[in-house]
Amino acid sequence: MKKEQKEKKRLTRDQIIALYQAGPEAVVSLIEYLQDEMDSLSSRLHALEVQNKTNSRNSSKPPSSDGMKKPPKQTRKPTGKKPGGQKGHTGTTLKMVETPDRIIEHEVDFCTHCGKDLSASPAIDTQRRQVFDIPPICVEVTEHRTETKRCSCCGELIEGQFPPEVTHPTQYGPRLKAISLYLKNYALLPYERTAELFEDLFGTPISVGTLTSINRRGGERVEEVGERIKEALRSESVAHFDETGMRVCGKLNWLHVASSEKLTSYQVHPKRGGKAMEVMGILPFFKGTAVHDGWKSYFAYGCAHSLCNAHHLRELTCIHEEYGQEWAGGMIDFLLEVKARRENSERQNFSESELEEFEKRYRSLVRKGLDANPSPERQKEKRRGRVKKSKPRNLLERLQNHEKATLAFMYDFSVPFDNNRGERDIRMMKVQQKVSGTFRSEDGAQWFCALRSYISTARKHGYNVMSTLQDIFTDEKLLPQLGIQNS
Repeated sequence: MKKEQKEKKRLTRDQIIALYQAGPEAVVSLIEYLQDEMDSLSSRLHALEVQNKTNSRNSSKPPSSDGMKKPPKQTRKPTGKKPGGQKGHTGTTLKMVETPDRIIEHEVDFCTHCGKDLSASPAIDTQRRQVFDIPPICVEVTEHRTETKRCSCCGELIEGQFPPEVTHPTQYGPRLKAISLYLKNYALLPYERTAELFEDLFGTPISVGTLTSINRRGGERVEEVGERIKEALRSESVAHFDETGMRVCGKLNWLHVASSEKLTSYQVHPKRGGKAMEVMGILPFFKGTAVHDGWKSYFAYGCAHSLCNAHHLRELTCIHEEYGQEWAGGMIDFLLEVKARRENSERQNFSESELEEFEKRYRSLVRKGLDANPSPERQKEKRRGRVKKSKPRNLLERLQNHEKATLAFMYDFSVPFDNNRGERDIRMMKVQQKVSGTFRSEDGAQWFCALRSYISTARKHGYNVMSTLQDIFTDEKLLPQLGIQNS
C-alpha cells in the first residue's frame, strides 16, 4: 500500500514534459514545491540527528540511558587535585579498641631455634592485632509467662497480664519488623529476596505474605507523620518539586516529590498535573519559592517560582553543539558566571547596578536567540492546531516568558541555582523500580511512598534509620522534632 502511494506521488516523464510545455510559471511552481519539500525533510532529518545525539549531558535523559558508549565530555572543570582523600580529611581508618570482646592468647611453647621448652618462661613483651567481624546472627526468642493464682480470701482465680504489645501466642518483635521495612523500603529489595535474606542471614524463614503485612502496618502507622511533613513543607520559604513516571498495576502513574533541606514528601497519582498536586495538598497552600523544572502545571499556583538552571544548561549545550548557535554558548557562560559570582560574594545579595547589568546581558542574549530562531509561519494547507516550534525556539520563549523564575537565584541568594535536591530525592524511587520492579497494587505504592517520606525526613534530621523504623511498632511518637502536633 505504501509503495503504491509513493508511486502515485512520483511524476512521470510525460507529466514533467507537460509541465515544461505549460510554460515558465508551471516550472517555477514545481521548483518552489520541491524546495519546500526539501526544507521540510531537511528539518526532520536534523531533528532526528539531534535526537540521536542527545545524552545525559545535553538533555534530560538519565545517565543510565547513555549505555556503554564512550562517556560524554564533562563540563566540570578539573581541580588539579589528586584522586582520593585530600589533606585534612579525617577519614574512617579502622582503629584498635582498648577493650576487645574476646582475647585469644598465642603462647610460645618452645624455642624455634634450639627446641628448648619455654612454656614455663614468663613473656617479656606482647604484640596485638585485632580482627573486626560480625558473629553469627540468630533470632532471639523471648517467652512471656503469666501465673494463675487462687485468692485464699475470696477463692477467685487471678491471672497475670501479658505486656500490651504481646498479643499472640507467637509473633515477631519490633526490631525484626523494622529490619523488614529497612530491607524493603530503604535497601529496596523485593519481597522474595527479603524473605531469602531472612532465612540465609538470620536462619529464620518468613513468608512473603508476612512481609507484606508488616509493610502495610508500617505504611498505615506513618500516615499521620506524613500529614505533619506536608504541613511543615507548606511553611517552608523554599521547596523543591519534581515528578517522574512510575508503573502501578501495569499502568503509567506519576510519583510526585516535594522536599526541602529537612523534609521529604512523596505522592503517587495517575495524573502528572494539577489534579495530583491538589491531592498532594502542598502547592495549593505554599507561599514560598517553588523550585522546579518548568512543567506548566506548577505555574497555576500563586507562589514564587524558580526554574532549574541545570536543565537549562543541558538544553543550551545541545543547541550550542548540535545547532551551532552562538547565543546558547553565551547564555551558558552568563549563567555560570552569575552563579560563581554569587558563590564568591561576601554579601547576601547583588547591588542594584549589578542586577541591572545582568538583566541587560540576559535580555540581549535572548534577543539574539529569537532573531536566529524566528517564529515558524503556518503553512496554508495546515490551518488547524498549533504550529510546531523548534527546540531552540521553545527554550527561548521559556527564558523570555519566565525571566524572573530563571534568574530567581540571582535576586535571592536563599534560592538555589538548580533543582538538584528534588532530583536527588526522587532518584532512589527510580532505583527502586530497577531493583524491585513495578508495583502490583495501588496500596503497595502508597505504603512505599509513605515509608520513604518518613525515612528520608528522618535521615535529613540525622536520625538512625533502624531506630526510627523500630519506633513505628512501639508507642514512641514519630519524628517529634517536626514541632507540629498531630491533627
